[in-house]
Amino acid sequence: MNLSINGESIEFDGDANMPLLWALRDVLGLTGTKFGCGKGLCGACTVHLNGEAIRSCLTPVSAAEGAEVTTIEGLAADGDHPLQKAWATHNVPQCGYCQPGQIMQAASLLASNPKPSEQDIVDGMRGNICRCGTYERIKKAIRTAAGELS
Repeated sequence: MNLSINGESIEFDGDANMPLLWALRDVLGLTGTKFGCGKGLCGACTVHLNGEAIRSCLTPVSAAEGAEVTTIEGLAADGDHPLQKAWATHNVPQCGYCQPGQIMQAASLLASNPKPSEQDIVDGMRGNICRCGTYERIKKAIRTAAGELS
C-alpha cells in the first residue's frame, strides 16, 4: 500500500487490517500518537485522515490508502502551530499523555469552525479524555489559537 503520512509517500507492506495506530507507532516510529483505550473512546490516538479527526486505534491501515494522514509530528514542521503555541502559553499539559490527541482533535475542530463558541469547543472535544482534568486550560488554548488562526 502507498500511504501519505505527514506529506511523505510511504510504502507499507504490512497487514492491511493492522490498526493505523500501530503502523504509525511501531512500523513508522511516529510515537507522538498514543495508545489509550484501544476502543476509540479516549481520543489519545487521534490523527487526521484527509483533515478529519479519527481514532487511529480503530482505523485499519487500508483506510489510509490514497488518503492523507497527519499526525502530531506533521501538524507543523517546527511545532509552532497556533494550537501548539497556545498549549504552551496556557500550560495545558500536566502529565501530557493525552495532549497530542487533544491537539489533533482541536485542529480538526478549528479547521471546520474557526470561531467556535464555548459550547462548540465542548461539543467538538467530547470524546477526548484528560485524566489530569486540564479541560479549562484546553478550552482557553483553543480560544487563543482560534484568535491566531482567523
